[in-house]
Amino acid sequence: MKAETAILAAVALPLVGALGIALTGRINKNLREAVTLATAVGLIWVVWSLLPALFAGARPGFTLFEIVPGINIAFRVEPLGMLFGALASGLWLINSVYSIGYMRGNGEKNQTRFYTCFAIALAATMGVAFSANLLTLFLFYEILTLSTYPLVAHKGDSPTVSSARVYLGILLTTSIGLLLPAIVWTYAAAGTGDFTPGGILNGKVEGPVLGLLLGLFVFGTGKAAVMPVHRWLPAAMVAPTPVSALLHAVAVVKTGVFVITKLIVFVFGVDTLTAEPSTAWLPYVTAFTIVAASVVALKQVNLKRLLAYSTIGQLSYVILAAAILKPLAEIGAAVHIVAHAFGKITLFFAAGAIYVAAKKTEITQLRGIGRRMPWTMGAFTIGALSMIGVPPTGGFVSKWFILAGAFQADDYLAITTIVLSTALNAAYFLPIIYLAWFAREPEGGVEHGEAPLAVVIATTLTAALAVLFFFFNAPVLTLESQLIEGMSP
Repeated sequence: MKAETAILAAVALPLVGALGIALTGRINKNLREAVTLATAVGLIWVVWSLLPALFAGARPGFTLFEIVPGINIAFRVEPLGMLFGALASGLWLINSVYSIGYMRGNGEKNQTRFYTCFAIALAATMGVAFSANLLTLFLFYEILTLSTYPLVAHKGDSPTVSSARVYLGILLTTSIGLLLPAIVWTYAAAGTGDFTPGGILNGKVEGPVLGLLLGLFVFGTGKAAVMPVHRWLPAAMVAPTPVSALLHAVAVVKTGVFVITKLIVFVFGVDTLTAEPSTAWLPYVTAFTIVAASVVALKQVNLKRLLAYSTIGQLSYVILAAAILKPLAEIGAAVHIVAHAFGKITLFFAAGAIYVAAKKTEITQLRGIGRRMPWTMGAFTIGALSMIGVPPTGGFVSKWFILAGAFQADDYLAITTIVLSTALNAAYFLPIIYLAWFAREPEGGVEHGEAPLAVVIATTLTAALAVLFFFFNAPVLTLESQLIEGMSP
């Protein structure tokens, strides 16, 4: 398959799958879920077929159509986008297996709509990953927001719909009110929106104006959940657990940090940001987000809300790493996107398994649950240790690179933030692990075992990936080393 065909197929295949899911859902649920799994497998084959060309140094792309001269919808694959696309496509398959067990085990309504919107969201994610310019990125960014709204509002009751409106309102307000003006401004200043190594704003915008433009981009990319535009993420916890996994590990928040990292490298340029004092506020904002979110997580009693605030802090690790503007830290940012995905999807899968099997949502209800659900809580333990950064998990690898980059830059703010937040991560995750494995289960509890097999298999698999990534991360490091080599013009 030609690279251009593969790129187009990566966006089109989930849309075709969504249509197939919608049609077969009227006929037979087994057929509907077979279409879901077949589409997910097909997407992996299409996306991952691009990897050999990327490793060989190619940067395939094409223009779909031109709106006006110089403004078009176009795609191009580069190392950072390839990493994001490969990660999201791979986790969609695992999430689909999990969703089948969860949705059936929990007796959820509107399952056809759920799988259809999920597929559309993956198409939008592929569009973001392979976008060649700011306009294409913005278009698919908005499609992702709109396609995930029905997923967040899935339950349909009044509190859920109200929370989903917060989700939609914040993401649309930030993107239309801040991100879109920043994109228009960039086109006007640079004369192009094409992502270019070294940055298209290099020499075009300088002084305080550059700091202002960076602010519009960072806070306009609401999916990155940098405080204070983070409230949508806890609000979205009303969604079913497979949707939470989509939001936190597969697509939505990863789109946010991917966009900001890509902007730093290809729009602003590392050299430009290094030389411009007006952009130096970014590390302080991300450091505050990391620590504040971790402190708030300490106070949570609901498991999914704790995981939501954990995600807010972990996302800003990626932005902080990118803002250090050193090669090792840039690699650490990319590696953390992967490590966080494996660890956090495991934690949400485990939380959903606990709900399906035992209908427990509060942390205090988890006393002794490890004895009844050893596979689930074993996976949860691995995911939590990865979030803390304990070897041998992927979280240790990413923090190692981020810290190495911080030492390379003598960035004591980043070093202090990472050390402090690691201690806070341990402070809110280790008590849960203790309760599950070492506390005595309350008398008179409901008899239950593990969740449905599909749920357990998916949860165990992502936990295994969190460990395997510690040992087998060379392909990611090789790919992202190419990104570092191409950061200068």
